[in-house]
Amino acid sequence: MRIGPYQLDNNLLVAPMAGVTDRPFRQLCRRLGAGMAVSEMISSDSSLRGSRKTVRRLDFEGEPGPVSVQILGSDPRTMAEAARINVGHGAQIIDINMGCPAKKVCKVAAGSALLMDPPLVGRILEAVVQAVAIPVTLKIRTGWHPQNRNGLEIARIAEASGVQALAVHGRTRACGFSGQAEYDTIRLIKQSIAIPVIANGDIDSPEKAKKVLEQTGADAIMVGRAAQGRPWIFREIAHYLATGEKHSPPHPEWIRDILLEHLGNLYAFYGELQGVRIARKHIAWYSKTQPGGALFRQRINTTDSTEKQKALIVDFFDQLAINKERAA
Repeated sequence: MRIGPYQLDNNLLVAPMAGVTDRPFRQLCRRLGAGMAVSEMISSDSSLRGSRKTVRRLDFEGEPGPVSVQILGSDPRTMAEAARINVGHGAQIIDINMGCPAKKVCKVAAGSALLMDPPLVGRILEAVVQAVAIPVTLKIRTGWHPQNRNGLEIARIAEASGVQALAVHGRTRACGFSGQAEYDTIRLIKQSIAIPVIANGDIDSPEKAKKVLEQTGADAIMVGRAAQGRPWIFREIAHYLATGEKHSPPHPEWIRDILLEHLGNLYAFYGELQGVRIARKHIAWYSKTQPGGALFRQRINTTDSTEKQKALIVDFFDQLAINKERAA
């Protein structure tokens, strides 16, 4: 998988997710087999650029390249300016968000709401492509409503505008995240344009990844929600695509160590107070499929220090390991 001058390690990408794909998460997914991880979306609204949250999102220190930064907005001029600012902070690829279905995004005519205005899409893409000397990519949905799947029209506009790769989520704006993702539109788009196409939506297992690649003919896949609490899904998919065999399931002690590493990076990145709070959702994701996970989460969500969090995690996963050995 190549995007402009960048040859990725593989064709497995981490989807941008607000509140999730911060630097610690991106780095962990890369270490566990992802070929690229796209940042959380950064608003092009100039009033937000100086906020603590935005400054932190522009921190790519120590992150393996290529660094892909997603921007959000609906005005061509400010989107072009936002692209230039992010390049100044170290972005190597600019990704444009036209896929987010969130109401707070769509009500300002950004994200997937832009799919209703193809001429504006073209103006935004051309402005950003002309503003920077690095590759520009785009993420969209298949359309803005099941009766109005205009993903192919948008894909052709993107290619003509100079966009160098296109990610497509197999749902429309109206679908949100409900129902099943459909891949026929992604296949049609792939057959109709020459730039790389990345398939996204409901890819939650190595088997599903292989099926989607075969069904769509896409150049790559993008995994989002399935990587929450399971960042090793990328190495599992890579192993399955290479060998046709499933990777051995991770041992509880290995998961414990990965989670502790993740939390250590969160604490360092956000500071102890905010890091403990942000860690709670990740701990919930890591433990949701484990026996006794509900009771464990009740206990750990009342802790207010890094040491207490880590001690409870060690106790929980060590007990899982003991139970696993007893059952063997």
